[in-house]
Amino acid sequence: MSDLFSTEPAEGSGRPSVLAGAPLAVRMRPRTLDEVVGQQHLLGPGSPLRRLASDGDLGRAGPASVILWGPPGTGKTTLATVLASSGGRRFTELSAVTAGVKDVRTVMETARTDRDLYGRQTVLFLDEIHRFTKAQQDALLPGVENRWVVLVAATTENPNFSVVTPLLSRSLLLTLRPLTADDVRDLVRRAVADPRGLAGEVRVEDDALDHLVRVADGDARRALTALEAAAGTALDGEGEPVVTLADAERALDRAAVRYDRQGDQHYDVASAFIKSMRGSDVDAALHYLARMIEAGEDPRFIARRIVICASEDVGMADPSALQTAVAAMHAVAQIGMPEARIVLAQAVVHNATAPKSNAAYNGVNAAIADVRAGLGGPVPPHLRDAHYAGAGELGHGAGYVYTHDVPTGVAPQQYAPDALVGKDYYVPTDRGFEAAVRERLARLRRIVRGR
Repeated sequence: MSDLFSTEPAEGSGRPSVLAGAPLAVRMRPRTLDEVVGQQHLLGPGSPLRRLASDGDLGRAGPASVILWGPPGTGKTTLATVLASSGGRRFTELSAVTAGVKDVRTVMETARTDRDLYGRQTVLFLDEIHRFTKAQQDALLPGVENRWVVLVAATTENPNFSVVTPLLSRSLLLTLRPLTADDVRDLVRRAVADPRGLAGEVRVEDDALDHLVRVADGDARRALTALEAAAGTALDGEGEPVVTLADAERALDRAAVRYDRQGDQHYDVASAFIKSMRGSDVDAALHYLARMIEAGEDPRFIARRIVICASEDVGMADPSALQTAVAAMHAVAQIGMPEARIVLAQAVVHNATAPKSNAAYNGVNAAIADVRAGLGGPVPPHLRDAHYAGAGELGHGAGYVYTHDVPTGVAPQQYAPDALVGKDYYVPTDRGFEAAVRERLARLRRIVRGR
C-alpha cells in the first residue's frame, strides 16, 4: 500500500483514506467519477468505468479489468482510487517498481478467498505495469481470467509493446488524453477553494494562474504541486496571502517535456520532426528539435534522422542538403552538446527550406521490388567480367563500347537485363536542381536506348 494512504480503509468503503499531510494533488483527488475533470470520452453512461464504479449488481456481464494508458498527470491513479470506493469492493494497490511475483500471488489468493467465502470482490490497482517482467505479468492471468480480481493497471508506455498479449486480450485498453488548459484551470481553482485543498486561504492572481496552467502542459499533478509550493510562499509572507506571477514562476519555471526516450514520445516526436522537415515547415521542425534537445535525446540520433531526410525527402532537388546533413552529423560527434544544437539547427533549416524530391528514394524501392519479384535475368554478355582466362571464349565483354571512346561520352548500348529494357525507375521532378537533371536525363535515355 502506498505510504500516502492510511492502512485502514475509509468507513463503509473499500477506498483508502488520505493522510492529512498528503500532498495537495493527493488530497484533491476526486471522490466520485462525477468530480473527475477531463477524460469524458471514457466516462459516459454505460462505459466500462461507469459500470465498474456502479454499486449495483452488474449481472452476468460483470466488471471488466482495464488498462489505463496515458501521459503523467492525466488521472490514471485518480480513476483507480475512485473505483476503489464503489460497489463495496476491497481495494489493493501494488507498484510494479517494488512488487514481485510472490506479492502478486498473495493478492490473488486473498482475493479468491474473499470472493468465494465472503462474496466480496477485489480491485487491484497496479501502477506502472510496464515495469513488470513477462513472468510477473503472467502471474496476473489466472486472477484476471477468473475474475478473482478486477485489475486496474496504469502505464505511461504503449501497452501494445509493454504488456503481454494474453493480459491485453483479457482487459480493456482505455487511452487517457492530456488535460486541456481549461481542465487544469478548473482543477487549480477547485484546489484553492476546496476545504480539502487550500480552503480559500490564498488568492491566486490571474496571470499566476495562467502561468501555472501553461507550464503544467496538461499535467494536473504538476499544476497542483506547483500551486502548493507557490501558496506556501504566499502564506509565509506578510499581508494578504496572494499567489503572484513571481511566486508561480519560482514554483514552476520550466515546462514539463513529455518525452520518453524508450517509448511512444520518442517515436512520435521524431516522426513529427521528420514530417515537418519534409513538409517544409521550418518552424515546426525547429520546435520538435528543441523538444528532443530539452528531453536529453542523443544528438547523434537526431543527426542521423536529418541525414536520412536529406536523402529521402530532399534528394536531387538540392544535393547539397545531404552534404550539410553529413557534415552536421560529423560535427555533432566532434563537438557535443550544448553547441551541437546550433549545428543541428542549421541542417534542419537547410532540409526544411530546400525543394523536395523523393524520386531517388522511389527509384531504389521500385528496383528492389522488381528484384524481389524475380525480374531481371542474366547480365547482358557484353557487360560481364572479361578479365579472367576463358572469358573471351564465353563471349564475355564482346561488343562492349567503352564510354570514353565515344565523342559524346555516352555510348548507345544495352545496360539493363533483357526483361528490364526501357524500365524507368528514377522519375525526377521539376523542382530545384532536379529540374535540370530531368532535362539531362531525358537526353541521356534517348542516346543510351538509341531512340
